Amino acid sequence: MSEGHLTSDAKEEHCLLVGVIHADITEEIALEHIDELEFLAETAGAITKYRILQKLPYPNPKTYVGTGKLEEIKQYIKAADIDLVIFDDELSPSQLRNIERELECKVLDRTILILDIFASRAKTFHAKTQVELAQLQYMLPRLTRMWTHLERQKGGIGMRGPGESQIETDRRIIQMRISLMKERLKDIDKQMGIQRGNRGQLVRVALVGYTNVGKSTVMNLLSKADVFAENKLFATLDTTVRKVVIENMPLLLTDTVGFIRKLPKQLMESFKSTLDEVREADLLIHVLDISHPNFEDHFNVVNETLNEIDKTEKPTIILFNKIDAYQAPKNDDLVEDFVEITTLESLKKSWMAKMNKTKCVFISAQEKENVEELKSVLYEEVKAIFRIRYPYNDFLF
Repeated sequence: MSEGHLTSDAKEEHCLLVGVIHADITEEIALEHIDELEFLAETAGAITKYRILQKLPYPNPKTYVGTGKLEEIKQYIKAADIDLVIFDDELSPSQLRNIERELECKVLDRTILILDIFASRAKTFHAKTQVELAQLQYMLPRLTRMWTHLERQKGGIGMRGPGESQIETDRRIIQMRISLMKERLKDIDKQMGIQRGNRGQLVRVALVGYTNVGKSTVMNLLSKADVFAENKLFATLDTTVRKVVIENMPLLLTDTVGFIRKLPKQLMESFKSTLDEVREADLLIHVLDISHPNFEDHFNVVNETLNEIDKTEKPTIILFNKIDAYQAPKNDDLVEDFVEITTLESLKKSWMAKMNKTKCVFISAQEKENVEELKSVLYEEVKAIFRIRYPYNDFLF
């Protein structure tokens, strides 16, 4: 990838985070977004030294923030020895150019930060190809900021005339590379489609959810697999499929890549085969981190993304994970009929258990708490799907 990206072997860089509070976003939500951006920066290996939020009717089309705020950022960069500035939205090519010219500092946006994390996490050929395609698609319209050597190439015999600029050469090379990556992914998608077809008629269950909610830990718990799990965003990118047997019921369980706010459109396109696992699933287990203060927002973000991927409504189990870390809100004496939630039984009677019409289960995958109820609910849901698919095989149950 080009210059200006965080790398795992680089020294820890000090960064400044920038966001905008505008007509479509409240201050509370903007603070949540900047908190998440800080977690992304930490995952990429940066240390956040300062955060700036500016109230504007809408982001400045030229510099994202106002000119006065940009000058304030510039002064802070010099005073605090800041290595890079990270903006909480995807910046247009012209915004990137204008901001870098003014700040004279490395500038990233949320999209390239997420792509950088994906690049560091990609282990298999498939994941690396998906991430490279997404990076190239992001890079192509931004080439003017990535190169300073824009001199004309020298002519010569057979090369008379002005030649072509370096940027035109680079654009052509990147376009060829994008075509190559797309062809490679087509071949991989065909192979994965054949693999999905060869899995027989077992019921397919997909774990979905926001990044870092514990999907891989749940996968390991149910399948006795050894999927990498870590308390960082996007700890795993590659789809893992395992055969699981609960009582006498076999099923295929898939661990998928986590979702996040403002998921780059380039990733949605390049991770098509991974998202096909969600499209072709018979049942979804939507994992939520109940200990996170914004889990309702995460729930909505994932549902919106799932709706973009597949309009078909699928049976879903809502799985509230990390109950061992859950801290109930305290009564502020303004809420009538307040019930303190301190136990598993009180969780089951809480408003969270009625958040969705579907089945809700509360567990701690890390502490293996209430796992039997999850297995029981999963067994009944898979059995119901199997009975519809094979109405004459009732003797199996």
